[in-house]
Amino acid sequence: MKRTKIIGAAFLCTTAGLVGAAEFDGSQPLLCSSVTVNECLPDADCERVSAISVNAPNFLRIDVKKKTISNAAADASRPPNVIESSAVLGDKLYLQGKDDGIEGVRDDGLAWSVAIDQDTGEMVLTASGSEVAFVIFGACMAI
Repeated sequence: MKRTKIIGAAFLCTTAGLVGAAEFDGSQPLLCSSVTVNECLPDADCERVSAISVNAPNFLRIDVKKKTISNAAADASRPPNVIESSAVLGDKLYLQGKDDGIEGVRDDGLAWSVAIDQDTGEMVLTASGSEVAFVIFGACMAI
């Protein structure tokens, strides 16, 4: 009886890693949370800020199959960003694209890149524009 439980536990532990990796390979939509947001300016150190203070979403919805990334709480007036490139390299899912900026606000938009660890779902999003860069650390889950 004990041996069966040990073998069963070992099986669950080894298959859990395989199932987790499949969740983060781009085959399923993801919901990602921004945990830490850092803003970097040319004449200053990077500073930890709130997502809302820099108009960054607290939650992102990523759908690699549909090639979209959007604010999970966004209103319908703001279309999702297009994922222009995606690749799995090693144990990471990489996504890249651009954001044209906010209509009516003078900005040049941003180019962005997302790296998602396929084993843990941990995410790093970087975005850069005219004289500003953002580094966002977070985590994703399949939805």
